[in-house]
Formats: sequence, C-alpha cells, structure tokens
Amino acid sequence: MRFGTAGIPFNALNTIDGIKKIKSMNLDAMELEFVYGIYLKREEAINVKKEAGKQNVSLSVHAPYFINLNSNERAKIEASKKRILQSAKIGFLAGAKNIVFHPGFYMKEKSEIVYQKVKDEIKEIVKEMKDENINVILRPETAGKKSQFGTIEKLLKLSTEVENVMPCIDFAHLHARTEKINTYEEFSQILSLVEKNLGKEGIKNMHNHVSGINYNKNGERNHLNLKESDFNYKALLKALKEFNANGTVICESPNNGIIGGDTQLLKKEWKKLAFV
Repeated sequence: MRFGTAGIPFNALNTIDGIKKIKSMNLDAMELEFVYGIYLKREEAINVKKEAGKQNVSLSVHAPYFINLNSNERAKIEASKKRILQSAKIGFLAGAKNIVFHPGFYMKEKSEIVYQKVKDEIKEIVKEMKDENINVILRPETAGKKSQFGTIEKLLKLSTEVENVMPCIDFAHLHARTEKINTYEEFSQILSLVEKNLGKEGIKNMHNHVSGINYNKNGERNHLNLKESDFNYKALLKALKEFNANGTVICESPNNGIIGGDTQLLKKEWKKLAFV
C-alpha cells in the first residue's frame, strides 16, 4: 500500500519539487489537485512523469470540483465531461494511473434515473479516452453529502458495467454520509462488497481517500485532522491489512502535507500492522 498527499506538500515550490519532498518525507504517492483548474501544461506534465519515475512516486489526479453529469443543462454536462477528459489527458502525460472525480448531484431525481444518466455520460468519456489512447482508470468517488451521487453500491455497479472504471473509496465520506461505517467490522463489510463485485482485482488495485471528517445529518461538512475527528483510522487500516489490500491511500486531512502530519501518521500505523 502506498501513502501520499492530496496536492503538493507544504512549502513545495511546484509539482516537481513536491514529488521530491514526498520522497524526502518517506512517502510514495501524490494526488495532483486539479480541483480548481488543470494547472499543468503538456510539457510540464511530461517532466512531472520523468521526476515521479525517478523518485518512484505514484501519481493520481483529482479532477475539478465543477462537475455534474446530471445537470439540468446540457451545456454544463458537456463542460463536465470535457473537464474529466482533459484531466485524464494531462494526468496520463504526467504518469498518473487514476483520475478521481465527483460525478454529480441527484438534483431531486430518483437514484436509478441518475445512475443511468451518469453511466451513459461516463461511457462516452471512456470511448473518447480509448479513441485517443489515454490509458487511465476513471475513479468516481464515494460522496460525503447525501445530495450527491456516489454511494459505494452504485459506484461498484458502475465499475462492473463500464470498462476502465473503478471506485475511489473515500472512507471518511462513507462515514459522514451514513453516520456509521466506522468499525473494523463495518470497514470489512465494505471491502467484502468490493471483492464480491470486482474480485481480487478490486482489492489489489484500490485507490482510497482518508481524513478526519466533520458531518451532520446531511453528511459531510468539512475535513478535519484525524485526531480531531471520530474517524476510526486504525480500524480501517487493520481491515485493509486483513484483506491484503494493495494500491494507494491519499490523505486529505488539512495537515496532510506537513512533516508529522496525518499522511505520515497513516503510513506509520500501516507499517506497525505489517509486522503483526
């Protein structure tokens, strides 16, 4: 399991410097945060890939927040698809294997109707990726707010029905959305569900987000540092270890990019489990 930060570490000058700092922090992954815009140009992305390879740091991408594949306006859906596709293009050039995005909102429509709409739009994106030889995995993310499309069940179904799609499981979001899923047994149930739907590949090629989380009856409010939250990260790591999970854990706590922050805490706890 590789552990990394959401975005470049604190005090990094740019993406390449961020990759070097990741290595110096004894971490092994980093998520390129395109959340407010795709900031890398083509030439920069190629250099990022070279540096990540040199430092043995795995990269992923978080696409812009401004995505809603279930918008009431066709123009907004097309703009959303363009943002996902462009994130995939630049991410692929940068050496990223996984492209994370929030699919959209229910907009007061029934769950099954929204599922079909989202599925159809993602299938079109995957086709364009295939036509342009963009070899990445699209990772729709489990959503923290109840108004958002993104339950684990729907994302697993999507992953079985559309090629090149696998879930990004944000365990803090699952906890906030359900006000449950915070024990070893509950985390194990989620992992069993992944394995049942996606087989061993689903467990051996995971992409996860972890952080502390603040929430209310409507779901996620904001991210917190792990020790300021009730999120049971030790139980999650134990469950991942018991299932022999591989892949990446990206930490999204506010302090994720500092020395001694939550990303290093998670890796430290994981290494303890490795010797149990």
